[in-house]
Amino acid sequence: MRTYIFLPPVKQAAGGITVLRQIAATLHAVGPGSGHEAALVLREPAQWTPSGLKGAAPELAWKDLALRPGDLWLVPEGWVNALAPGLEAGARCVSYVQNWAYLFSSLPENITWSRLPVEFLAVSEPVAHFVRETTGRDAPVLRPGIDRELFATPGSKPDGPVRIAYMPRKNKAQARQIQDIFHSRNPEAEVRWTPIEGMDAFGVARILARSHVFLMTGFPEGCPLPPLEAMASGCLSVGFSGYGGWDYMRPAQQNPRFTPWWPVRDVPWGGNGLWCADLDVLDAALLLEEAVAWVQGRTPAYAAALHNARLTADAYSLEAQQRDILDIWDGLRQG
Repeated sequence: MRTYIFLPPVKQAAGGITVLRQIAATLHAVGPGSGHEAALVLREPAQWTPSGLKGAAPELAWKDLALRPGDLWLVPEGWVNALAPGLEAGARCVSYVQNWAYLFSSLPENITWSRLPVEFLAVSEPVAHFVRETTGRDAPVLRPGIDRELFATPGSKPDGPVRIAYMPRKNKAQARQIQDIFHSRNPEAEVRWTPIEGMDAFGVARILARSHVFLMTGFPEGCPLPPLEAMASGCLSVGFSGYGGWDYMRPAQQNPRFTPWWPVRDVPWGGNGLWCADLDVLDAALLLEEAVAWVQGRTPAYAAALHNARLTADAYSLEAQQRDILDIWDGLRQG
């Protein structure tokens, strides 16, 4: 079965593009002898490419795409028009929903998913739930993977002020509010804020390895990678889930002020961070305050959260992702 994967024209770092390239690389690596072939289809030739990727698949220009019945045409959600070549050729069309918030964003007027012969994949269990509730269709879950060699727990963290890493591009206004609330309540707190922006994966890994806490302000999210990378790097994570983060996020605080109302799967780890409702800047600031106290006091709760965070990160390794890709594609090929 030939798989063609559409790459949207993206000019800056995007975890979703990395995942699409990982899928193509995994299928290409096993080769056509296994029943799998894969290629990436670029809408525009010049676009962002992630650093540090292991393996690569062939690339085609959009104009050279020639789908036929029996091919699988994979398109990320939010790019409904890109499904057209697959629909016209009678190929098997699959929408990979990496962010629930864009599932309906680009549907043409008077067109619904029920009228399109398209299957779904979901990046997380919460996203699969969203797809099921809104379209009535099931979506197998294909989770992302992180490089556990690149994002690894260091032997020790720096002494001195508690270092808090965060990503300003993820809801910058809310990140600023959380900082302001924290400093209003803790004017003498010895903390150092470290923004993560404008750097490749190696730069992100270096900052996380030297940080004690990671503040998550992303929303909406399908299965956010930054908290997983922070967990792998020995950080205590705090903040929003983006909804999709509840695929792996479990509260380490004793009495969470928010718990999900949607189904949450069983996982073999316990509380791995201090999580609050999305966009609740007050709760996020209060939890950040608690996290700093845990780090400064080297509390048992801090040690337990870091242990569970490592278990979580291990479950989202590249090896686990590759196994899932091949299992799902074997099912698609036989289905």
